[in-house]
Amino acid sequence: MGKRAALATYDKEFSFVSPVVKYLLFLFNLIFWMISLVLMSIGIYARMMKHAEAAMACLAVDPAILLLIVGVLMFFITFCGCVGSLRENICLLQTFCIFLTIIFLLQLAAGVLGFVFSDKARNKVSEIINNAIVHYRDDIDLQNLIDFGQKEFSCCGGVTYTDWSQNMYFNCTTDNRSRERCSVPFSCCLLSKDEAVINTMCGQGMQGLPFLQAGAFIHTNGCIDKLVNWIHSNLFMLGGIALGLAIPQVHITHTCIVYFRVGVHFNRCHSIPSSQTLEIHSFSFSGY
Repeated sequence: MGKRAALATYDKEFSFVSPVVKYLLFLFNLIFWMISLVLMSIGIYARMMKHAEAAMACLAVDPAILLLIVGVLMFFITFCGCVGSLRENICLLQTFCIFLTIIFLLQLAAGVLGFVFSDKARNKVSEIINNAIVHYRDDIDLQNLIDFGQKEFSCCGGVTYTDWSQNMYFNCTTDNRSRERCSVPFSCCLLSKDEAVINTMCGQGMQGLPFLQAGAFIHTNGCIDKLVNWIHSNLFMLGGIALGLAIPQVHITHTCIVYFRVGVHFNRCHSIPSSQTLEIHSFSFSGY
């Protein structure tokens, strides 16, 4: 009787799913699910800490909004992956796989379109940077992001350092009474690594100087050219990272779906009522 019960239980609980694939997918999604929670928390906190008027004025270039959007999308996608892999739910896994495939295709399309229509892509990047320059003092997060970019790429403005005249605080018009009139942010300055204290007023009046003379104190080249050159120099690395992240996800998900479908089909084909199962096992052991 013990052997018969064990065999009957085996028939009912048999799963065709590989535990390695199942829990590998679950662990992978759990990590990114926690990252999505962190991104959403940072985005919500950043939005709550800003003044309402300033936040609405630069909504289109607010890094906090970008963090929130990425966090929400990542949360939904990884939730489908976590629950789908743990509960062996084909519907959730298919949803997860579809989203990953769409993201992969969008990345591929963005890369191809950016390469083919490089001039239009450059103009769009220039428009985004100029819009960010206009709202530089309106949003502390945007300000920190621009300063970080200018320091990392050793650049100033979009095309050149005089682009900062688009900002109401830095423009060189005679009716501008700002202390920063005709200046540039300190992140444009040629900073020495030996300086213990950064002179945040080093960009004072730099827009009024000729190109060569200003080059002795600040970076005069724009960030657009520096960014485009960096992308061209690291194109294969960026493509490899994108493929390295996307292809394993899609492959593992497709593998899980195939496993689960085969497992469901196998269990349906072998689902026999318990009374018939006992009779079959009884017949099988009659020879012993």
